[in-house]
Amino acid sequence: MLPVIFGENLFDDLFDDVFSMRPLYNVNNALYGKHAKAIMKTDVRELDDGYEVDVDLPGFKKDEVKLDLKDGYLTISAAKGLDKDEKDKKGRYIRQERYTGQCSRSFYVGESVEPKDVHASFEDGILKLTLPKVNQQKLPEHTTITIE
Repeated sequence: MLPVIFGENLFDDLFDDVFSMRPLYNVNNALYGKHAKAIMKTDVRELDDGYEVDVDLPGFKKDEVKLDLKDGYLTISAAKGLDKDEKDKKGRYIRQERYTGQCSRSFYVGESVEPKDVHASFEDGILKLTLPKVNQQKLPEHTTITIE
């Protein structure tokens, strides 16, 4: 019987890639291990005059998050460091799943959006953005094509 903590087998990492077709040099993701795909979950709400975007960044602090707007793309980057010198007075670690590294995600917001138009706040691990709507060119309402 193998020990299970939080619904995950402690020995999963030993056997995950033994029989897989993935190259062994790409086994571990540097940030949050195999759960990296679960970070930066995003909700986008459309309002009358713009959009509200909520990005989950659990475990990050405000100074570890960076926003960059270039060529119409808003890029959210987060970098996490881990202090290896920190000692646990209650005992030794059996398994440690917190890693150092970085992650980023980009969204196309339109080339007419300026940095001054984007409002951002960070509270309780959630990045909240407010973006204006870009004036988009309207498509013609009549979409039927005549066949000759």
